[in-house]
Amino acid sequence: MELSEEQTAGIRERILKQLAGELGIAHGRVKTAVGLLDEGNTVPFIARYRKEMTGELDETQLRDIEERLQYLRNLEDRKLEVIRLIDEQGKLSEELRGAIELSTKLQEVEDLYRPYRQKRKTRASVAKEKGLEPLAEWMLSQPRRGSLQDEAAKYINAEKGVGSAEEAVQGAMDIIAEQIADDAKVRAWVRRHTHDHGVLHTAAKDASVESVYEMYYAYQEPVKRLPPHRVLAINRGEREEVLKVSLEVDPARIHEYIAKQYVRPESVVRGELLAVVEDSYKRLIAPSIEREVRGELTEKAEEHAIQIFAENLRNLLLQPPVKGKVVLGVDPAYRTGCKLAVIDPTGKMLEIAVTYPTPPNNKVEEAKAKFKALIAKYGVELIVIGNGTASRETEQFVAALIAELKGQRSLQYLIVSEAGASVYSASKLAQQEFPELDVAERSAISIARRLQDPLAELVKIEPKAVGVGQYQHDVAQKRLEESLKVVVESAVNHVGVDLNTASPSLLSYVSGVNATTAKNIVKYREENGEFVDRKQLQKVPRLGAKTFEQCVGFLRIPGGRNPLDNTPIHPESYDVVDKLFRELRLELSQLGSAELKEKLGRLEPEELAVKLNVGVPTLRDILDSLQRPGRDPREELEAPIFRSDVLQLEDLKPGMELKGTVRNVIDFGAFVDIGIKNDGLVHISQLSDKFVKHPMDVVSVGDTVTVWVLGVDEKKGRVSLTMKKPK
Repeated sequence: MELSEEQTAGIRERILKQLAGELGIAHGRVKTAVGLLDEGNTVPFIARYRKEMTGELDETQLRDIEERLQYLRNLEDRKLEVIRLIDEQGKLSEELRGAIELSTKLQEVEDLYRPYRQKRKTRASVAKEKGLEPLAEWMLSQPRRGSLQDEAAKYINAEKGVGSAEEAVQGAMDIIAEQIADDAKVRAWVRRHTHDHGVLHTAAKDASVESVYEMYYAYQEPVKRLPPHRVLAINRGEREEVLKVSLEVDPARIHEYIAKQYVRPESVVRGELLAVVEDSYKRLIAPSIEREVRGELTEKAEEHAIQIFAENLRNLLLQPPVKGKVVLGVDPAYRTGCKLAVIDPTGKMLEIAVTYPTPPNNKVEEAKAKFKALIAKYGVELIVIGNGTASRETEQFVAALIAELKGQRSLQYLIVSEAGASVYSASKLAQQEFPELDVAERSAISIARRLQDPLAELVKIEPKAVGVGQYQHDVAQKRLEESLKVVVESAVNHVGVDLNTASPSLLSYVSGVNATTAKNIVKYREENGEFVDRKQLQKVPRLGAKTFEQCVGFLRIPGGRNPLDNTPIHPESYDVVDKLFRELRLELSQLGSAELKEKLGRLEPEELAVKLNVGVPTLRDILDSLQRPGRDPREELEAPIFRSDVLQLEDLKPGMELKGTVRNVIDFGAFVDIGIKNDGLVHISQLSDKFVKHPMDVVSVGDTVTVWVLGVDEKKGRVSLTMKKPK
């Protein structure tokens, strides 16, 4: 459908107005942001380097604009398609066109299109083929006089398959039932009423079978009060054919509403029309509205689960790196032994080994000798143990080893989540990195590196495999992957990337860089040596001017020719920095000096911005970057808890105070690593003395928290904790 320039401009303006209204952002700022996105600029680039243009919209606001813009553009495309399809049938009135154009949701458009959609064979379509539409129209005219039987008798036609007046009446009623079911206004009201007053019922298909869904074997809850995690749990139980699920709502009020739209009190066909209303609702409207309401519940629950996962993932990726230490990574196992990997402070693998300190081998002394030899040879300071199979026995072994070495050397250990390590180990990337190693040996390396630089290591793993989600396997996988990719991209660009050490996986998340360009950067580095200047990026094959503009500010070169290349300052602002240093009568080589910091601290950005002909937000960012060149924002976070002695479930007593690390945050609480095999649960009711709407309002993945033991279930290996200080 060809649109005039005026129509296209009208649609564009309609979208901008809706975006501004929905998101509560000034129209001009939305328009600028949309323009920048359409020019191929990425969200991290706009948020960091185009603050003056957007009025300092942050990354979250820009993501919201980008996401809703896509939805609204898709909506407008669908509107045009629906208008074209109805017009081709010769049934498009100006009133209908206007209603479609003013729709703000896809569901509204589909409701309006429903009567004109090509349907498979239905009872109504069969009745229309028999020529009964005029009889249906007569009934809908609500006649006050006449006889339905007499009118229906006119349509008896053996050739068309109408053998009696009763058959004719039934056919006409089927036509009316479908018309009611296709009424956009009726559907919208019934959908809303069902959501507000419906009750979801669940029952067991076989109550004698034990399962994790037992709480839902005879369960009911109002639809509007169903929490997202419960929706996904019920969906899974139904999918696994353990549960039967139904959505029930009292039909009386719905019948009453539809009757008001379609039945007049004085009509001679009132009784038949009331019967049609009940039939239309029961047979046609209720089943589809139940699917739609449950679909909407699922969509919202999935969106919520994805948001929880995304927030947890971001906090996990931004865990502080533990730098400057030689690390021994341990991937525990029983029969096949513990795989060991010694990693130097830069993440380089120094040596691989295997020991058998756990059952069934129990070669404890031999394992101790191997550990001691590696520790002495490389000056290992930290031992990192994966939390999978045999981790508890391995932890006990390591704690005993540390006790033996006490006084000889300072040594501590840490247990890290090994979620996704096996996924990485078997990946093509791991095979390229370590072709000579087997899967378990690569896993030990990944476990060690997770401590040294969580972000650089975890980006190699499919985000949904890192173990900080809630029902991640029950949500739309494409939507999950898109959301998590955005989170990783945001975290990578927030921290910045060392151009000379970054893997292709890490580089591919940098603003404007795709997987091919990332490989080309690494290939160029391997063939030409380390980058010494950001400008060299322009020599990388297939890295054009736009990509250079988008990515260069997020890439760092420590020790390069230009000290500014190790800061988040974009090369487009280097001339501003030159003017600033001339103003301060300092040399660029004094970057990081006490004198520079002292002078920068005295500056007034508002006055200086006019002198330097630069925007105040950009100048503030420049001054901050000059104050702390080479700063890693993760280093300001609390370091992980290192241990030297083992804590066992049997050691725990109610009231005991412990320090722990938050490993996962979900709707009903937070799981905290307190140094035993299984994480303890702090239920949402135990997070604070004040009311907590959601656990994320109180804790985040990676937080170090003080907890007290509430209870211990040794049989199930579960510990309940509280963050409320005992009185």
